[in-house]
Amino acid sequence: METFVGLLCVGLICGCGALWDVVSALPLQPRAVNVDLQTDATLQVDISDALSERDKVKFTVHTKSTLPNFKQNEFSVVRQHEEFIWLHDSFVENEEYAGYIIPPAPPRPDFDASREKLQKLGEGEGSMTKEEFTKMKQELEAEYLAIFKKTVAMHEVFLCRVAAHPVLRKDLNFHVFLEYNQDLSVRGKNKKEKLEDFFKNVVKSADGVLVAGVKDVDDFFEHEKTFLLEYHNRVKDASAKSDRMIRSHKNAADDINRILRCFVHVRLVKVSVAALQKIESRVAADEDLKLADLLKYYLRESQAAKDLLYRRSRALVDYENANKALDKARAKNRDVLQAETSQQLCCHKFEKISESAKQELIDFKTRRVAAFRKNLVELAELELKHAKVTMT
Repeated sequence: METFVGLLCVGLICGCGALWDVVSALPLQPRAVNVDLQTDATLQVDISDALSERDKVKFTVHTKSTLPNFKQNEFSVVRQHEEFIWLHDSFVENEEYAGYIIPPAPPRPDFDASREKLQKLGEGEGSMTKEEFTKMKQELEAEYLAIFKKTVAMHEVFLCRVAAHPVLRKDLNFHVFLEYNQDLSVRGKNKKEKLEDFFKNVVKSADGVLVAGVKDVDDFFEHEKTFLLEYHNRVKDASAKSDRMIRSHKNAADDINRILRCFVHVRLVKVSVAALQKIESRVAADEDLKLADLLKYYLRESQAAKDLLYRRSRALVDYENANKALDKARAKNRDVLQAETSQQLCCHKFEKISESAKQELIDFKTRRVAAFRKNLVELAELELKHAKVTMT
């Protein structure tokens, strides 16, 4: 951290362009919040380091394992965001994993806001007092570090979820991702591929409406389908409201900061007002970390759970259609063997998905309840602490 502050000061003196070059070359060692309850010492994955280079972030993925599949017990590789997306997509596209909740892909790193503020800071350096310059420098340090750590944390959570999963952790692509010490030569999707994905999602949404109306043969899954639809919408609404709440705290902190600048000009700096500005900033940061990030993560994971139920419903519809086709084939005494084979395959797929999906949904409930309890208790304790400071 001391190195970061020192380099940032040098960058500020050199100007905005140099500042971004300095900041983007800084390695950090953040830690992610573990969203899994179980810990397995046979395979432990974390991001031990990260390096931001302009629009790219290079993550050092560190692995410890006693599994015989790996050549070494401890090793590290460097990966970029596109390679995380490739790994996630390989899980989604694999039919063998149709009965599992695929951990949501981490969001793309976004430093546009920080870059814009860096540019404005460099342009306005000459018009600021030393106190204002120092204040903005400190805010910039804190904001950039928070965004960078959050980016790294989301990528680490994805890997930890995969490593903790009893089936996904055995995937060959995952082992290649962890162990192969060369570039995976993964590129981002071009416009044509993005357009194809868009049309696939449109077809999937339309098909989802059709299969949603099918009555499930299992009461457990029928209940989960109804619950997850409501849960996802509630989490989405709560996430939007938490963002507005956090934005209000940040705006309050910014307003107090403007008042402080006026006090500096007339030499009437109020210590209590300065403390209030710090508290508002900390409240916003705590709510962002403990509440907003949690809601955003489970918004994505509840969508992954909904996708699992969609795949099962699709398999159920295919199975019912195969049964009807078999009845018709027997009635006409034509292509009976082909219809029987198709019916057996559909039956096997549906039963296989149902078997693993039930345990996946039970584990998902246990995991999210524990995560929300932990984060909400910690947030309440932090806000009580801030409230006591405000009252003194």
